[in-house]
Amino acid sequence: MIPLLTATQIKQADAHTIAHEPVSSIDLMERASKAFVGWFVNRFSDKKQGISVYCGTGNNGGDGLAIARILVDHGYKAVKVFVARFSAKASDDFNANLQNLQQAGIGFKEINKGDDLPADHNPVMIDALLGSGINKPLDGDYERLVKHLNGMQRTVVSVDVPTGLFTDGEMPKGITALRANLVITFQQPKLNFLLPESGPYINCWEVVNIGLDESFIHSLNSPYQFVEEKDIRAMLKPRHRFSNKGTYGHALLIAGQPETMGAALLTSSACVHAGAGLTTACVPESGLTALNSYQPEVMAIVRKGGGLPEISWDKFSVIGIGPGLGKDDDARALLSALFQYYNKPVVIDADALNLLAEDKNLLKRIPKGSVLTPHMKEFDRLFGDHQNWWQRMQTAMQKAQELQLVILLKNDYTMVATPNGKLYFNSTGNAAMAGGGMGDVLTGAITALMAQKYSPEQACIIGAYVHGKAGDELALPNRMHVVLPGKLITQLPVTMARLREA
Repeated sequence: MIPLLTATQIKQADAHTIAHEPVSSIDLMERASKAFVGWFVNRFSDKKQGISVYCGTGNNGGDGLAIARILVDHGYKAVKVFVARFSAKASDDFNANLQNLQQAGIGFKEINKGDDLPADHNPVMIDALLGSGINKPLDGDYERLVKHLNGMQRTVVSVDVPTGLFTDGEMPKGITALRANLVITFQQPKLNFLLPESGPYINCWEVVNIGLDESFIHSLNSPYQFVEEKDIRAMLKPRHRFSNKGTYGHALLIAGQPETMGAALLTSSACVHAGAGLTTACVPESGLTALNSYQPEVMAIVRKGGGLPEISWDKFSVIGIGPGLGKDDDARALLSALFQYYNKPVVIDADALNLLAEDKNLLKRIPKGSVLTPHMKEFDRLFGDHQNWWQRMQTAMQKAQELQLVILLKNDYTMVATPNGKLYFNSTGNAAMAGGGMGDVLTGAITALMAQKYSPEQACIIGAYVHGKAGDELALPNRMHVVLPGKLITQLPVTMARLREA
């Protein structure tokens, strides 16, 4: 896992590295700038194209000056440097790099307070105006400059953080920030890169390692963690010889209504493909033929309407409930009976979440260690309206601890909040997966993993990663605009096998 740090903690890591490596701050800046250029030259290899570097007078601006100098050293012929000098203050490392730039014979143009903003037609812009220390919206000359730059048709590459974007904490709506095609960020992604509010400002980001002290970073014990492939490979268990269907658990999925049987089919099929030894679906009588036709490996408990079906609750390793279930009295009675007769962790999704939102007494009856898998609207119905994703993130952590549950909050970077106060960000998945039914597949996969004796926390982390990775393996190499949930289901065991083999 990569510990994700706040802006304050990143400064601490910089200071610790400088003091204990030891390395001077100007040499650490040089290292970061070389790491930036190392990635940049692979993406922008035409050394004749015009590149404009916009620098502030703090350390982010110092990075920009060093980057301009290093690009010229690499043979780039058309590098222009602009320095936004909107304050009399300048950092020591900025001043040192400005002197180095001048000694290298590289000119620059200053933009002072109230100046007319320069005409600039270079197709590539490197943004090194303001870095990770921003904690209030831009105003004055910086706001004017950023709006001017946003109006130009060019490719923008930001150094560490787009100017004006908060690295962590709540971002006010409608802030002015530079829109970056690419952010080359230092050491690790910034927390707000992983939240939807960053979407209008960041098309994509890449991390370059600048050699900060990793042991110190881990010692900060950040609650925020970014999941990597190696973490999933370490968690996944092999399937041994002489194992059998009983080894991998028996999952029950309570799902579907006559008009929403698709959700039940996708959930139960995903459970089978993700490795549950036995899978039973509790479905309406009218859906039995569809279930037998779509996935004959799934057994059935039939709901005939009116009253509870006969369920031997104790024989199931884990139970998932909600996809397509509806919110009528029968669905409510099933959810209530589940909490009454089953005391092991359960997976709760979709309509079952909405039933919980309508009856908060049910929320208090959920077995400890259970999993909630809401999307944004379901989350807000459960826990109240939120103004932004930072607030949802904090609420998810608070409620996971308070209720002793695992909360998987669906997002581009799906979050898993755990009872021990950690929040894990998933790193897989793509926009081709944005369609109805994908959440049903994820519920089935998580239920299957819990049947196989993964802890609820592991099941959510692995399930989200494998779900997204299967979508990546389908969409990215094949350039698919849309990945259907049914196709992703059949990819799940392939993806899991590849991860185990790796």
